[in-house]
Amino acid sequence: MHETVPHHDLVQSVLEWSALDWWPPVGWWPEPARDLPPAVSPTQAATFVLPPKADSVHSARSFATGTLTGWELGDMCDGMELVVSELATNALRHGLEIGHRHRREVIRLALIRRGGFVTCALTDPGSATPVMREANPFEPGGLGLHIVESISMRWGWSPLSPHGKAVWAVLG
Repeated sequence: MHETVPHHDLVQSVLEWSALDWWPPVGWWPEPARDLPPAVSPTQAATFVLPPKADSVHSARSFATGTLTGWELGDMCDGMELVVSELATNALRHGLEIGHRHRREVIRLALIRRGGFVTCALTDPGSATPVMREANPFEPGGLGLHIVESISMRWGWSPLSPHGKAVWAVLG
């Protein structure tokens, strides 16, 4: 069963970070997905900064694959590559506010492992709500969040203060 979780249900500690400096706090896990993994400690995490360039999506996929392989979770690579690709593409297309000259534009990717579950979280400086659109056969794109939902056990997002958002998906 896949479950989309509204932004207000995400763990409160995430709300205290902006997209420019958010790294997953030690032990962070999306609140709506806390029932998925067993209480496993310690949590492993890996983070990556994506510059605002199209080839960052490829770099993010490679980072995710390398991280999962190092964690001996290679069987999760194909699904995670798709999720990372879709979320990173969305962050680049919809999350950057190019017109702000004094703001650093950066997207951060975090992979957080608990047992056999991994959360992929991407942060961007945009304020737009992630919206699952109806697919239109005459328009390219629009299926990214449908793909994320079909692959992940749960996904959701949260606004970050003072600006930005974190979009996450849990795979197992």
